[in-house]
Amino acid sequence: MNFRARLLASSALRMLPQPWRLFSRAAAAEEAALQRIRKVLCVAEKNDAARGIADLLSNSRMRRREGFSKFNKIYEYDYQLFGQTVTMVMTSVSGHLLAHDFKMPFRKWHSCNPLALFDAEIEKYCPENYVDIKRTLEREVRQCQALVIWTDCDREGENIGFEIIHVCKAVKPNLQVFRARFSEITPHAVRTACENLTQPDQKTSDAVDVRQELDLRIGAAFTRFQTLRLQKIFPDILADQLISYGSCQFPTLGFVVERFKAIQAFVPEAFYKIKVTHDHEDGSVIFNWKRNRLFNHTACLVLYQICMEDPVATVVEVGSKPKSKWRPLPLDTVELEKLASRKLKINAKETMRIAEKLYTQGFISYPRTETNIFPKELNLSALVQQQAQDPNWGAFAQRILDRGGPTPRSGTKSDQAHPPIHPTKYTASLQGNEQRLYEFIVRHFLACCSEDAKGQETTVEIDIANERFIAQGLMILARNYLEVYPYEKWSDKVIPLYEKGSRFQPTTVEMVDGETSPPLLLTEADLIALMEKHGIGTDATHAEHIETIKTRMYVGLTADQRFLPGHLGMGLVEGYDSMGYEMSKPDLRAELEADLKQICEGKKDKSVVLQQQVQKYKQVFIEAVARANKLDQALAQYFGEATEIAEREEVYPAMPVPVRKCPQCNNDMVLKTRKSGGFYLSCTGYPACKTALWFPDFVLDVARDESICAVCKPHPVHRLKFKFKRGSVPPVMPLEFVGCIGGCDEMLKELLDLKYSNRASQPTSSASQPANHLRVNNSFNRPSAENRRVRGSTNPALGHLSLSSTRTPRPAPSAAPDDGNNAVVCNCGNEALLLTVRKEGPNQGRQFYKCGASACNFFLWADEQPEDRSSAPPGPFAGRGPAGIQRPGGGGRGPEVFGSNGSDSGGGTVCNCNQPAITRTVQKDGPNKGRQFHTCSKPREQQCGFFQWADENVAPGPSGDVSSNQFGGRGLGSKAKRPSSLSSGAAAKKPRTCSICHQPGHTRKTCPQNH
Repeated sequence: MNFRARLLASSALRMLPQPWRLFSRAAAAEEAALQRIRKVLCVAEKNDAARGIADLLSNSRMRRREGFSKFNKIYEYDYQLFGQTVTMVMTSVSGHLLAHDFKMPFRKWHSCNPLALFDAEIEKYCPENYVDIKRTLEREVRQCQALVIWTDCDREGENIGFEIIHVCKAVKPNLQVFRARFSEITPHAVRTACENLTQPDQKTSDAVDVRQELDLRIGAAFTRFQTLRLQKIFPDILADQLISYGSCQFPTLGFVVERFKAIQAFVPEAFYKIKVTHDHEDGSVIFNWKRNRLFNHTACLVLYQICMEDPVATVVEVGSKPKSKWRPLPLDTVELEKLASRKLKINAKETMRIAEKLYTQGFISYPRTETNIFPKELNLSALVQQQAQDPNWGAFAQRILDRGGPTPRSGTKSDQAHPPIHPTKYTASLQGNEQRLYEFIVRHFLACCSEDAKGQETTVEIDIANERFIAQGLMILARNYLEVYPYEKWSDKVIPLYEKGSRFQPTTVEMVDGETSPPLLLTEADLIALMEKHGIGTDATHAEHIETIKTRMYVGLTADQRFLPGHLGMGLVEGYDSMGYEMSKPDLRAELEADLKQICEGKKDKSVVLQQQVQKYKQVFIEAVARANKLDQALAQYFGEATEIAEREEVYPAMPVPVRKCPQCNNDMVLKTRKSGGFYLSCTGYPACKTALWFPDFVLDVARDESICAVCKPHPVHRLKFKFKRGSVPPVMPLEFVGCIGGCDEMLKELLDLKYSNRASQPTSSASQPANHLRVNNSFNRPSAENRRVRGSTNPALGHLSLSSTRTPRPAPSAAPDDGNNAVVCNCGNEALLLTVRKEGPNQGRQFYKCGASACNFFLWADEQPEDRSSAPPGPFAGRGPAGIQRPGGGGRGPEVFGSNGSDSGGGTVCNCNQPAITRTVQKDGPNKGRQFHTCSKPREQQCGFFQWADENVAPGPSGDVSSNQFGGRGLGSKAKRPSSLSSGAAAKKPRTCSICHQPGHTRKTCPQNH
């Protein structure tokens, strides 16, 4: 309801009887709300339109200022609206302000199987390059009481309008919203729009939402399916090719392929006919055989010979009748694209770009219309009068007015939104293709407002031996519209005057042969006509779909601008057709376009259409994947032999299965594969949450086990199946192992150095790392593969196998001065926390010290403290078990030797349980077969993890203590360089030995046993 109507309604309601008083109050409240409006935000679809509308409404008195976006200015002016003077703030967006996309992690190509995209959650967000426009709207709307949408009046424009409303109402929920409806940017049109403000059309916007979501789901699923598969199968040709799919672009490609295949399959056929000519003073007349042609040579030859027996022609019929050439219909979008392509040789995409620009400059009406009937209320005479000043077509325009005014033909189509495309303002300032297209639109408009061309057609029929032949002549009487419309030809064809019954001798009578010819390849105009006929896309999107199949290299253009399918385009269409799904045919998309139209009309529900279409395409996708080898075979005809693929999972990423909840954000954590090889556990909340758990390089494979840990929380925490590299774990541990990464499995925790990092990428190695506790680690450094390698690998240089943390040595802080409390101080310089082991095992009930803030890796058994810490050397002695072997969870922070009363100077070896170790022999095949080692004497499930090669016991130090780790407490497998010298308390350096015969003086390459 416009403002005037509201005022009338409200005044009438004041006189209504009692039952209507409630409605009267509502109208009064609405009127009061309108009266409170002092400032109105107006938003157009593009900056040019905003400037043009503001210029017209302000009589060129607008004030310009800058917004956050340098491309979208703000124009202010005063205007009479809602019965009062208000300040209008006119700005613009740049097309769609918001975009659809999948939520993370589904945006990434390798995040999931493409099938999941049919059900994956979708969000609407503001792309980064439009954030400044959004900020401008949010700032300006705070000062305004009303919002007027000035976007284009079509489906896309309505949807853009609702995006603007969404952004503005988020800032100001009680904002009053109006819609301006117009078809051209002219003073009359925009002022009429202001006087008749309406409400935005939610149903039309819903149709666009459905189309956008379907295009995203269908396009992404099929594009990933095609691209991932075909890049693997034809790596030499398609390795870097994006092989996209779209439910409009594919049928468009299908039309091109279908025409090409029709030409390929065409078999020419010979035909024969009789031709008669008769020369006269003004030229030659050709008489065509009434039978046209025969495909039987003998039959035609017999008839020809009969004619040649007496080749005299008798005139049997002479007729004359008026002939008209119809003026063109008013111009709609499809006709504009076709005619510009045929007559001006401007492609559809460029045509629409130029037309949009001419529209925003106010030179033509809205160029996206399906209407070819001029509305009765449109003043055509005034539009024709504007063109009377032009030197080229001005005289013709004046003649139309002098002969009674415009009399346009009427077509049969109307979208009930916009009139046909026509000039709205005269200009002579354009250049290049802009000028050519504007001139075409003007001439077309004047032509359809003119009269048909008139002529007189003469037909002469002759008889030769009972065979009839016909000749036709044309005399043009009035060219009319052809005078202003040079894009069509109609010429005179003069024939002499023949009288019925007269006889004459033909100049020639001959039998000629010919051959049927195949259809021609499609031009762009032909393609647009087919798309319109079959309901593929809309008048606004035809050009985009054609451009897409060109840029994807599915089709190319011949020298005469006709479409020729490429090998990839041919293979894709043939592949899908061979599956039994004619996806290159228009039926599927045409059904969707019909459904969208019914949503706009309110006949179908948005969610129902969406669900039906998603399920339909999902089923097609499932079966297409099952028959994907048909696609391979079709493309192999063009690209050569296909590469075999062992498993489907190698092409399509498996659906990520949750292993546990993220300790940081409570999203699922899933297993991922690094590009460089290896595995890690990643939070699905990435990039908002960057929590990750990286597995070392010696983990050859890892998969989720169905068993769930009963201890770790939050439930469920799935156990993982690990496959380790041979030689990287202690002999007591199997190479295939099922364990929990939640923190309850001490051996696995130590072996994998489990830490949940808050960095998504793989950081570089760090000289020092926090304690080896399973917790969220805010450090931005993660040990590299070299520093993270677990202590299970055998390395003769290190002399033993340790299950401790792989930390780079650093000196611990000196003990704090004795303050009388004899407090234990951690590496941070703070007082350490005294805790008791609760877990069942050999150390249950035993007390230990650790860092109170968990900021450093300090650890010390309470019963193994040196009696006088203040006099202790600065090295980190904490966390050592008997014989200096680190216990699980030990700090392992330095090269200095820590003496233990339980060890001797090289006699019996003691394990981490403080029990005598036993000696075993390696039985597995390999370089260490037959070699002896010391290990814990307890049953396997109770072992403490102690391991030491029997032939690599280190020499006693000066005090007779056994060194646990000469080189900085690193776990085995570390590639850290051997220090050149040790501290005074370090053990003697052992000479390097051969890894085959274990003798010093040479390496395995020069070992005598190796030759």
